[in-house]
Amino acid sequence: MDQPLTKHQRLTRGHHAAMEYADLPAFMMDLKNRQATAARALEFAILTAARSGEVLDARWDEIDLNRAVWCVPAARMKAGREHRVPLSKEALELIKALHEVRQGEAVFSGQKAGKPLSVMALAMVLRRMKIAGVTVHGFRSSFRDWAAECTNFANEVCEAALAHVIENKAEAAYRRGDLFEKRRKLMEAWATYCATPTVGQIVAFAR
Repeated sequence: MDQPLTKHQRLTRGHHAAMEYADLPAFMMDLKNRQATAARALEFAILTAARSGEVLDARWDEIDLNRAVWCVPAARMKAGREHRVPLSKEALELIKALHEVRQGEAVFSGQKAGKPLSVMALAMVLRRMKIAGVTVHGFRSSFRDWAAECTNFANEVCEAALAHVIENKAEAAYRRGDLFEKRRKLMEAWATYCATPTVGQIVAFAR
């Protein structure tokens, strides 16, 4: 018989168990204190709201440290098109620290030289932290719930941050941009929230 989810977990629309966003700041504090490369990869995935596969296969030539942008090539994106990810100050600081000790082209190198971490690496971090019933993919839902409930960023900005495809074909045909600068403000607000170990709701308003 399946075990019920605790107060820190829930089932998302995509059936991925996710952590409640209210628990993210405390979790991130614990995560930052762990030294493993896999811990940094998970932290980066949460800060960017990216899919685990996109993070694990990230290469240094995809990241512009000066402009604080990570360009995920179309071949690695679910929608089959390039996705520009604005890096918050926290995400950029994480990446710069890894860049100083980089080995090969993989941003998050595994045990084998030049090879990225395995697909199970991020899930193993959660297991070592004794976080049960929460999936790595579920952190994207945590981000989406926070954005919807604690900010007034437009829905299309939040969806673009997750690289979701516009289902309305007419709307998709007329929208040429990727709302990048608005997404940068959103991701800065998210990073600030994740780094704030306080109890209670934090409201981040779009400007």
